[in-house]
Amino acid sequence: MCGRPIQALANARSTLKSASAGDKPKGAQGVARASTAGISAEMPSRVDNRDESPNGASKPAVLRTVRPTLTEVELTELPVAKWHEQFEARCLPVHLHIRTAQEASDLLDDLHAMRPELPWALEQLFTLHALLFVLERMVKPTQSHSHQSSLFMGYHTRLAVEGVRGQARSLLEDKLALTDDSSAYWERLMETADFLRKKMLTEDKTLDCFSALYTSLWLNWLGPSSAGNTQLYAEELRKLKTAEAELGIALSRLPWTLAQCLLLLYLTRDEEAQTLLAQSGGKLMLKPEHLTPLLGVLERSEQWGRLRDWLAAIGPLLSGFRGEDLTPYGDYWATVVTHLPDAESVMWPTLHAMLPFSRAIYEDALAAHGRWDRWIDLQMCMGQEPLLFRVTVLKPVEKDAPELLLPFYHQAVERYVLQKNRDGYKAATKLLKRLAKLYARLKKAERWEQFLAAFVSRNSRLRALQEELRKGGLLS
Repeated sequence: MCGRPIQALANARSTLKSASAGDKPKGAQGVARASTAGISAEMPSRVDNRDESPNGASKPAVLRTVRPTLTEVELTELPVAKWHEQFEARCLPVHLHIRTAQEASDLLDDLHAMRPELPWALEQLFTLHALLFVLERMVKPTQSHSHQSSLFMGYHTRLAVEGVRGQARSLLEDKLALTDDSSAYWERLMETADFLRKKMLTEDKTLDCFSALYTSLWLNWLGPSSAGNTQLYAEELRKLKTAEAELGIALSRLPWTLAQCLLLLYLTRDEEAQTLLAQSGGKLMLKPEHLTPLLGVLERSEQWGRLRDWLAAIGPLLSGFRGEDLTPYGDYWATVVTHLPDAESVMWPTLHAMLPFSRAIYEDALAAHGRWDRWIDLQMCMGQEPLLFRVTVLKPVEKDAPELLLPFYHQAVERYVLQKNRDGYKAATKLLKRLAKLYARLKKAERWEQFLAAFVSRNSRLRALQEELRKGGLLS
């Protein structure tokens, strides 16, 4: 509680709420923080309100703390650290801890009240830092009282954090409106990168708050604005590497590693980035979503050859993830092969080597490319039951390669019969009826009759099976 007793904070909050309901003039809604951090030093801290009363007596002076505002010149010339000091000076005691979305919204509104009319690029930067200030207010108390393995954040606070972070990411996804006239803001932009890097590298691994915004900053504002500026990328990479020695065990290694990979990607040093991931990927517990930003850079720039190589390189790192987790990875392969058909020669062995984890995306790829022989082999190896598939899934196989379904269905029929129960016999009969249609489509009616006669004779002692075959119209 920053050294303040709980009762004092509660009383302060009650006093402020009572004051806001009263008849106070605008700008005097609460008690401001003492320091203005050297900004707007000319602002008075005392206002003389000696209005004449009806009887001619003057009212006593009213002491009022003036809450700071900023000018465009200050925002342009002063570093962003001073912006945050001024945000701090603007805060009221009720802003000491932000725990809900409403409290976060109230603080944001108050910070925007100190903003003058600004050029769009500078307004974007101001808004971003206001959001970052609110995020820090919500996250810092949680991190400062937690052990790295036992971070706890209340449900409503977590929702509020996600909401503010979402606003910041949406802002970063809009193009930064830098023009020749707004080049003076570039220094503020680089200070923003420094601010986010510092927060990211000491962030608790379960939060993914400032690290996500650091990545968005380089993906959307700094990356496109600095295309080809290898010196800028190299300098940021140097700062990241220096941080390892400076922070020691306090370093958050997952975002630190991913940030280096992004810079190496911009510098077209792909092998270094892939080696870095391969060496530390297992320890960092990489997830597919962590690598999506890297792949997205190559997709947007339509560098299909590099994207193919990246997909092949990170495939082994994703073994252990299944289903929806790997869906984006499979989608990237589909996109690459569309633009670079020769990439199939790399895709198939990569996906095959990732089995059984890559099964879903491997099946989708086989189906998309009409590789029905491999698709059927995969189903049989996995012991899949034909009756579990929707008709729409098997219909393309029946149309393009119906003969491939014969062994798939025959093996399943034998498994159903071996269950030696009524449900198994019903399933076998249902599948035998499908087999009859397949043989008819293939114009092999004689072969079907031979098979059915042998099947009935072989299982003549299974009376329940015989009953189900009669019900299904397979026996007279």
